[in-house]
Amino acid sequence: MAEARVGRAPIIFLVIAALVVGLFALSYLVSALLGLPSYPSMPIEVRLVGGAIVLAGLSTMGWVFRYRKPTDVMVSTYVTFAKLFKGIPVAERAGRTEPLLVGGPQKYVRNPLYFGVVVMVLGWAFLTGYSFVFVTTAGLLLWFGLVLIPFEERELYALFGEQWKKYSEETPMLIPFTKRKKRVGTLAAVVRSR
Repeated sequence: MAEARVGRAPIIFLVIAALVVGLFALSYLVSALLGLPSYPSMPIEVRLVGGAIVLAGLSTMGWVFRYRKPTDVMVSTYVTFAKLFKGIPVAERAGRTEPLLVGGPQKYVRNPLYFGVVVMVLGWAFLTGYSFVFVTTAGLLLWFGLVLIPFEERELYALFGEQWKKYSEETPMLIPFTKRKKRVGTLAAVVRSR
């Protein structure tokens, strides 16, 4: 079953690309309706900071791919989207074979790939100065924070149970270093159990 899902990874990539283009188009429309300036003049220093932020986002995404193959990410994304949009029960594995990862970037944030994407788009907003890219950043935060992450977290709890619960209690959802450790040693025990 996993092989069939891997074959669909390019399809989900195209769907995600279409969603991103749609989000940018919607953001452009919202910016125009709100009368936001289409190209505010940003000082060169702000643009340079934006470039550095883009690189930080890309670096975070690259760090994620050191721990998970891009194909595995595509397969799990396909399965999650299928569950979300087709009503498949969250507890069904449906081709997801990966273990719960709590090392690498996941040690600091439960959703490092989403964090990297948001950081990259925010940096791009500062780099280009286009107001619709700032609106896109806000749209991504809303999509991740209100729809996708809550659904994925129900799915991960159904798949990994108490191991997920302990990990999620100790690790911030989207922004690193924003949650204090409640139980010292629990995360280390989860890491050692792998």
